Amino acid sequence: MSATETAEPPEPEAALPLLLVDDDELHALRTTRSLEARGFRVTWARSLAEARASLQAETPGFAVLEMRLPDGAGLGLVEALLDGRPDGRAVILTAFGSIANAVAAVKLGAADYLTKPADPDDLVAALLGHPPAGGLVLRPMTADRARWEHIHRVFEFCGHNVSETSRKLGMHRRTLQRILAKRAPR
Repeated sequence: MSATETAEPPEPEAALPLLLVDDDELHALRTTRSLEARGFRVTWARSLAEARASLQAETPGFAVLEMRLPDGAGLGLVEALLDGRPDGRAVILTAFGSIANAVAAVKLGAADYLTKPADPDDLVAALLGHPPAGGLVLRPMTADRARWEHIHRVFEFCGHNVSETSRKLGMHRRTLQRILAKRAPR
């Protein structure tokens, strides 16, 4: 490409259809803008109900799903997407990342699992199946993050039962609920 040529956005019919499911309006608008600039045609759903209705109308090739939505978990949408389109690729993008949830997402068929805020180029690379440009970056886990991960693993093991998890961890039920409601520490 010469200096006088500019990169034009793809034609609307050539754009890749993508379903974005996120209840955070500001984050969804930013993500939509960055994905549309990279060649995707984004349909935004704010809840599981809206997403299921959108999937019935059209099954896109790609989806970016939030884990926690007002009416349930976005993980169930991975199966719904892949049932309608086996070659589809879903990426879980969440502020509540944990190893247990990442494993569950991949087992259900998600292509990748990223935590917010994710770099738009990393998100597109995950959607298209390209490895990250800089290679895998491993960061050591802090003690707070290790504790948070352990609590979420036990919670997953107990079938998301708060009372049983609090008994196994020897922790007051309300303390556990406060920890589960918070975002993962860095």
